[in-house]
Amino acid sequence: MNWIANFVRPRIKGLMRSATADTLWRKCTGCGEMVFHRDLVAAQNVCPQCGHHMRIGAKERFAKLFDDGAHEVLPYPEVSQDPLRFRDDKRYSERLKEYRARTTQTDALLAARGLLYPCFCTRKDIAAEIARAGSAPHGPDGPSYPGTCRDLSLPERDDRLARGAPYALRLDVGKAKAAAAASLSFEEEGAGPLGETGTQIIRADLLSDIVLARKGLQTSYHLAVVVDDALQGVTLVTRGNDLFHATHIQRLLQACLGLEPPRYAHHRLILDAKGRKFSKRDTAVTLASLRQNGVSVDEIRRLIGI
Repeated sequence: MNWIANFVRPRIKGLMRSATADTLWRKCTGCGEMVFHRDLVAAQNVCPQCGHHMRIGAKERFAKLFDDGAHEVLPYPEVSQDPLRFRDDKRYSERLKEYRARTTQTDALLAARGLLYPCFCTRKDIAAEIARAGSAPHGPDGPSYPGTCRDLSLPERDDRLARGAPYALRLDVGKAKAAAAASLSFEEEGAGPLGETGTQIIRADLLSDIVLARKGLQTSYHLAVVVDDALQGVTLVTRGNDLFHATHIQRLLQACLGLEPPRYAHHRLILDAKGRKFSKRDTAVTLASLRQNGVSVDEIRRLIGI
C-alpha cells in the first residue's frame, strides 16, 4: 500500500499535470475558452471561438513570417545594462541575467530580415552608381544592380520607409542562394545563344538582385512567369533564346518558392538585316504579309533556318 501511495500515485499525478495544463490546452485571453494546442497552431494562434489573436513569440513569428523560416536576426547595438543602477529586492542586472537565461535572448525585442529588401534607388541613381564604379556585370535585366540599398542600416531603412520614400522590393540573391540547394540546374532541350544544351548549372554571374515588385507594378515578369507556369502545370517552356539567361534567376526563384522546375527549349530568333529582333510593331514581317508579297514557303523556311 505504501508503495502505491508513495510512488505510483505521485508519478501518475505528475504525468497528468505535465500533459494537460500548459502543454495541451491554452486559455484564450479574449473569451476565456480553453483551446486545444493543435487547433491553436492550425489557426495561426487565433482563437477559433472568438477570433482573438493570442500572443506569439518573436522567434515563432519569424518562422511563420519568412519563407521556410529563413531569416537573419539583426544585431542591436550594445547598451549599458543598468545605467540608472535600479534596484528593488535584487539588482536589475541580476534580473536581466535571469530573463536572458530563461528566454535564451539578449534583448526583449528581435529584428530580422529575410530574402527581400526595400530599394529606394531610381534608375538614374543606379546608372550613376554604375558610372562611378566604371563597369558592372550583367544580369537577366541588363547591368546588375550594384547593391546600394542592400546593406542600408536598419535605422536608415526604417527612416526612409517612415517618410514615405518610394521603393521597390528586391531579391537578395546571395541569401536566396544560401537558402536554396547547394547546386541548382535546369534541363535545356533546345539551345542557348552559344549552343548551350542539356543540364545547365545555374551561373552566379547571371544572377542579380532583381526587382520583384514596385509601386504601380504588383509583380515582376520573372516572378509572374515562375508562378504562372507552376499554377498551370507547365512542364516544357518553349521560347526565344534571348530569354535563356533569364532562366538562371527564374530557377533560383523556383527553388525559393519550392516549385518544381519545368524543362526548357530555347530556340534561335528571326532577326532583321541589321541583326535586330523583330517585334509586334513590325507588321511587314508577319507570315501573312510575307505570303501576300509573294515569298514562298521554301524561302520562309530558309529565312528561319529550318
